[in-house]
Amino acid sequence: MTVTLKLTHTAGLGPGERGEIRALLDAAFDGDFADEDFEHALGGMHVLLREDGPGGPDGALVAHGSVVQRRVLHNGRALRTGYVEAVAVRPDRRRRGLAGQVMAELERVIGGAYVLGALSASEAGAALYEGRGWRPHPGPIGVLGPTGPERLAEEEGSTYVWTPPGAAPPDPAGRLDFDWRDGDVL
Repeated sequence: MTVTLKLTHTAGLGPGERGEIRALLDAAFDGDFADEDFEHALGGMHVLLREDGPGGPDGALVAHGSVVQRRVLHNGRALRTGYVEAVAVRPDRRRRGLAGQVMAELERVIGGAYVLGALSASEAGAALYEGRGWRPHPGPIGVLGPTGPERLAEEEGSTYVWTPPGAAPPDPAGRLDFDWRDGDVL
């Protein structure tokens, strides 16, 4: 199987592509992908992998991921952070390296535009990210909530960070406070 990669901003998604992405995410997450989760994946850069058939591209969307800008307060600095969202592979196309291709392109975007990469990993996805050099942030995790900073102890251990080559990694003991958003904050 060969695939065609498309990198585009949310504004550049073609007619019907948002629906295709949402259908892929619903299938990949067994229907456990909320409207707020989908909203979190919009407003940034998307990687779409489409399957090529024997006679050329047949256009079937087989994998997706996006990176959106977030601000993370760390040791008194607001870090421009590329936050990875909605990485998914069609269930019948898993274990073929497609998620790795998506992540490689998202890391390229993060490396060119952000000082830090971050994501929230499920148990099922952790091995993919760890194999690519992403690491759980060992310090506290929090959010800049509507009533002020709050610690999110339940996110500790599943919030992964990646530092682009040449960038300074965050202080491992320092708290990462993410900007607020509706639904799951991370």
